[in-house]
Amino acid sequence: MTSSRVRKEVDEALYAFVDRQRPVLLSITEDLSPMLGALDALLSGGKRLRPAFCYWGWRGAGGADRPEIVTAAASLELLQASALIHDDVMDGSDTRRGQPSVHRRFEAMHRTEGWPGGAEAFGSGAAILLGDLVLSWCGEMFDTSGLPRDVLDAGRPIYDIMRSEVMCGQYLDMLEQARGTGDVESALRVVKYKSAKYTIERPLHLGAAMAGASQADLDALSAYGLPLGAAFQLRDDVLGVFGDPAETGKPAGDDLREGKRTVLIALAYQNGSDAQREVLTQRLGDPELDLDGVEELRAILTETGALDGCESLIEDFASEAYKALGEAPITDEARAALTDLTVAATARRV
Repeated sequence: MTSSRVRKEVDEALYAFVDRQRPVLLSITEDLSPMLGALDALLSGGKRLRPAFCYWGWRGAGGADRPEIVTAAASLELLQASALIHDDVMDGSDTRRGQPSVHRRFEAMHRTEGWPGGAEAFGSGAAILLGDLVLSWCGEMFDTSGLPRDVLDAGRPIYDIMRSEVMCGQYLDMLEQARGTGDVESALRVVKYKSAKYTIERPLHLGAAMAGASQADLDALSAYGLPLGAAFQLRDDVLGVFGDPAETGKPAGDDLREGKRTVLIALAYQNGSDAQREVLTQRLGDPELDLDGVEELRAILTETGALDGCESLIEDFASEAYKALGEAPITDEARAALTDLTVAATARRV
């Protein structure tokens, strides 16, 4: 199956599951319709990377091409949706995938209706609840995918630890922003648990384990998935500062306004002068940061060598991933597909 076909079938499985849930919610009350609308809008975007890695982990370990594995893999998009909804609330993000973030959507609804009370509190509360609902649905979609119970049981421990790891990674991300230490090692730890394991390593493990892979096989996939996941997140961090809003779906420099303590920022703190570090400390995390301020911080990230250093790390991690992929005990079809995914995960779009 081609990567484009995997994505199409993931979309079909995902939308079919949500459509089955729709009458359940609306039978409670039509007042829940805006929650479904917000979820529909969010799910209409995204690269579907996690389901793709899960599918090719399955196929790489010898699993047959069958619709049930696509459905099980597609459940990871609901887990991702939950994480994005909560992440945007915590970061105060205005947009996601080129449209209003979920909490801003509910906030606007509150204001339009002229309801009493705080619109922001309503928006945040509604988004948190929708994120929780979708988190519960991801497990339901996995369990009802149609795969045999013993196959699902083989993957369940990985599914569970993946959900724990991403929540812990999210907390570590918040912790780094609160501490404001600008430490490269700590920033890389956030990368590992918030993104690398959750985006690539664990989805690969999930698919492979359900297909009967050994621990040695899973270790070989880790040797590929962890460095690729790190490269993917570092690329995302670069795009969060230097990317085109038309490509990223977020305003220019939004990560700077949110004060994200990325590896890119940590390298600037590490390499910068006292004066440059002072500007970073004063301006990073300012929600009112204008385009001139964004350009000032971009200049510091460039002048300190932080951008070049991040690009160098991306190249090193990607090279490590390519080498491990070449040595991994997987099918040739899966190796070819994962090579394409490696390019997609690390490509420059600046």
